[in-house]
Amino acid sequence: MLSSAVRILFGRSTPSPAGHASTAPLAETLPPIEVVHTSSTVPISWPAARLALTHDLWGDGFIFPGGEPEILRLARPLGMSSAASLLIVGAGSGGPASSVTRNFGAWITGLEHDPSLLAAAKRLTTQSKLDKKIALKPWDPDNPDFGSKCYHHCLALEPLHGAHPEPILDALARAVRAGGQIVITALGAELPLDLNDPTVRRWGELERRDPAHVPAPVAITRMLARVGLDVRVAEDISDRHVEQALLGWRTMLRNLGTGTPTRPQAAQLVREAELWLLRRRLIRGGQLRMMRWHAISHPRDYEALPATNGLSTA
Repeated sequence: MLSSAVRILFGRSTPSPAGHASTAPLAETLPPIEVVHTSSTVPISWPAARLALTHDLWGDGFIFPGGEPEILRLARPLGMSSAASLLIVGAGSGGPASSVTRNFGAWITGLEHDPSLLAAAKRLTTQSKLDKKIALKPWDPDNPDFGSKCYHHCLALEPLHGAHPEPILDALARAVRAGGQIVITALGAELPLDLNDPTVRRWGELERRDPAHVPAPVAITRMLARVGLDVRVAEDISDRHVEQALLGWRTMLRNLGTGTPTRPQAAQLVREAELWLLRRRLIRGGQLRMMRWHAISHPRDYEALPATNGLSTA
């Protein structure tokens, strides 16, 4: 029953003639989304059940479609070696840092703001015996500070989720040495999302993100120029992102066991499927775009640039 419902969501089965497949009946059977809090009141949006599911979808240590092949595709243009240092903002559960170190030999500083993901990343790098080349630390999206000219290159994986973009982009630019390269991925919206659209509202709830604050790609490009970066590539990678997501779900469904999941496991599976269905629907409808930027740091004095206040949007 459960696997059939998820297969309908992702086009692997045909819904009943009574109507088209819809996420609403599935969502209505689930308990409300819960946000776990640590003793320090930091919200955790990646409980163990969700993390296990995403690893089944994208690979151990990865929380985004494409897993290791995608992270290598993003990192390869940076031209790294064992003599290079790389800042990864959005280290997730450890897969990106581990993969880059194994394949390119780079020294990694990985930053992650979600404490549950950071703990998982530390476990993975320790188990992989890569902790000598990978340093993992927390960061605060509301007060980003990555140091000054500390790294040869930077890879930022959806670092703008729910935060003012320009202070984060400014901090990324300041962290990289002159001539260093930065690759950034982020969701963008060409036009403001319709907050009255139930698909948009439900997507925002599942993503734990305010749909009113999804930046326009052109605004991000302009901000990168303002903070002293030479933007060489601003690429729409939406089609690849969607295809990788579908591949992950289809592979997982083929491997789905016949055992009966617990109610929390079932709820997590259907909720995650609904999230990706809605993200896919908004991307296919042109409301959302997954973007990749590749920029080079100008040889200029970032300390002399004024700090941004995060209020600029164009």
